[in-house]
Amino acid sequence: MSPYAHRPCLGASIVLALVALAATVLVPAAPAEAHPFGDPQTVAIAPDAARPEVVHVRWRVGGVDDLTLLGVALGLLPQDRVMLDGAVFFQDSDAATIGPAGAFTAYLLKQITVDSGGRACTGTVTPSSDLARIGVTIDYTCPGPVGTVAVAVRTLTDLNPAYRTMASGPGGARAVYTSDQPSHDWVLGDAPPPAGADLGRSAAVQIAAVLGGVLLVVVGALVLFRRFGRRRRVAG
Repeated sequence: MSPYAHRPCLGASIVLALVALAATVLVPAAPAEAHPFGDPQTVAIAPDAARPEVVHVRWRVGGVDDLTLLGVALGLLPQDRVMLDGAVFFQDSDAATIGPAGAFTAYLLKQITVDSGGRACTGTVTPSSDLARIGVTIDYTCPGPVGTVAVAVRTLTDLNPAYRTMASGPGGARAVYTSDQPSHDWVLGDAPPPAGADLGRSAAVQIAAVLGGVLLVVVGALVLFRRFGRRRRVAG
């Protein structure tokens, strides 16, 4: 029997190995879940129709247990509301206790900030009638009429960096805040769109590059397979 009799199997193995390598290296992994404890917190960003220098940011907690956890961290609720196994027990009175507290107001103004043209905007927290369900609104007054503003959201990520925030803005704009990416630009007035507005085109280019890389690997594998086939025929 020719020593090359089993080379086609070897060539096929190389093809499969290279294709598997391409799938592992070139195709990005699926993103992790958006929130470690349930529904993610949200923010809604909007300009003020009558006051062009004002930006409204409405923050709402994802789950009521997260609100209780924040209240405990701020010293507004007793520590025994969080069990040793991490379970958190929400009570209807928690929102009423946390909402008007100065510590909660200070926390929001520290963790949610708005900049316009590199200058900080001053925030004022509007009391909420139902903190747990409709959230709370912060009005930011900027030095002048706003065009593009940088809104940073770091709420709850100081408690656990896995928290994320789903954000919405004018014209159906969307963004996701994370501990690694706590700031996003939002177009609220007459200003050129931020660089992130071209994310769709950038993503398409990245996908094309990945598919091109996979194609090159497959073509290379086929060339190797044919080369092994020729050697077998010559040896035969």
